[in-house]
Amino acid sequence: MRALSIAIWLLVTASVAQSAELKMAVFNFELLDTSLDGEIKGPRADEHERLLHISDQLRHELGQSGRFELLDMSSLNVAAQGRNLQACGGCDVQLAQQIGADLVVTGVVQKISNLILNMRIYLRNVHTGRLVTAVNADMRGNTDESWSRATSYLVHNRLLAPNYGAPQPQ
Repeated sequence: MRALSIAIWLLVTASVAQSAELKMAVFNFELLDTSLDGEIKGPRADEHERLLHISDQLRHELGQSGRFELLDMSSLNVAAQGRNLQACGGCDVQLAQQIGADLVVTGVVQKISNLILNMRIYLRNVHTGRLVTAVNADMRGNTDESWSRATSYLVHNRLLAPNYGAPQPQ
């Protein structure tokens, strides 16, 4: 895994020499509800709001790192909605290419039950279409706090951690 990260880092670093920051497209999180609760009651407004909140949080925390130029996603929101971006055969990369991104981030929260959830974030190189890294965390409890903490953990301890996931400019 480390060798793969270094190889991708070297590929992306060539474009970093031309610009100070990598251009990043960050799509909104999607919900995969495989719970009995979801099957019986359908989509919940509070979970939809949490998806929007953690999407904004992810963009904010990645932007605050100073490593990336976050691109305006407004032109892609309608095309991306309901596409299952992390498993659509590269449609996330194709969409991100339309706005000139170097990297694309997608995420999904899988709800197994109201107590057990899993958050996954995928980072792909737009130029090659290859997965740079995928990170995940299990959550206990379907609350604003648990979703926010899982997002922060994955960003700071995985995506932005030195030599872990995202390419590091020199």
